[in-house]
Amino acid sequence: MADSKPKLNPAWSAIKPFVNGGLSGMAATCMVQPIDMVKVRLQLGATGSPIAVASQIIKQDGFGYLYKGLSAGLLRQATYTTARLGIFNYLSEYLKGYNEGKPIPLIQKAGAGLTAGGLGALVGSPADLSLIRMQADGSLPPAQRRNYTSVGNALTRIVKEEGVGGLFRGAGPTVVRAMALNMGMLASNDQAKEMLEAAGFAKGSNTVVLGGASIAGFFASACSLPFDFVKTRIQKMEKGPDGKYPYKGPVDCALKTLKNEGPLKFYTGFPTYCVRIAPHVVITLVVLSALPNPLAPADLQTHATDTVLAHRLRRRLQAFNCGL
Repeated sequence: MADSKPKLNPAWSAIKPFVNGGLSGMAATCMVQPIDMVKVRLQLGATGSPIAVASQIIKQDGFGYLYKGLSAGLLRQATYTTARLGIFNYLSEYLKGYNEGKPIPLIQKAGAGLTAGGLGALVGSPADLSLIRMQADGSLPPAQRRNYTSVGNALTRIVKEEGVGGLFRGAGPTVVRAMALNMGMLASNDQAKEMLEAAGFAKGSNTVVLGGASIAGFFASACSLPFDFVKTRIQKMEKGPDGKYPYKGPVDCALKTLKNEGPLKFYTGFPTYCVRIAPHVVITLVVLSALPNPLAPADLQTHATDTVLAHRLRRRLQAFNCGL
């Protein structure tokens, strides 16, 4: 038929879900990097409100320091988010076929989110380690600062000073944190959209997309902050005067924190973390939903659909920006 679209190159069709995921995550990171910097400082012991911490950073190091580690953050998204959203896309399409087109049960969505998050985090762990260290550097005494100049410098020095295994320090809690975040984010997003559609909102409408993404942002934050707290402490820790690290591993860190500081310590900086995670989740999911899906049925992939999707992306981003 005249309106049918030529088939995509098989190789491009295979990698496009991963490219879409990476681009959406990188776009979101550029917007929320300053909030992430404040979140890390609060977790590492900075006192005061998020605004006070941000003001102190600007006063001491200049406004540009809020974007310290942006290169590592972008590399993290290019690896971690590319992998997790691409894998989740493939798993979702597989589950749709497995369930013969019926709605995917929440337990299967959660399983897909856990799997995608864990595998993606493993891929992105070196970049995540570099990001945390670059953001935490300013909170250390001058003599203890690593002074990484870029993500490339950080990765090179870590390998040189700590060995290849050093790139994966804190990988355990990083993977667990990502599994919790993605279970909360991806499963709740799909479930919320289905519930909104069942309530009478049009499928693919701004209300469904933004509503689902907003709900996903909250659950992603609530599920992942305790693991993020432990991950940050493990990745930032330095040897004491006795030559030993303060924690033997993530479990030891969690137990000592629970014993010495109480369970609520794991939710230190939750408002800031939620403000950092939720917009990132919303932007990522809104951008991702508007990008063409090469795994969708062929009859949906027409030139006209591409035009509609591009228009929908502009419309959703305008609505999102007006709502912030």
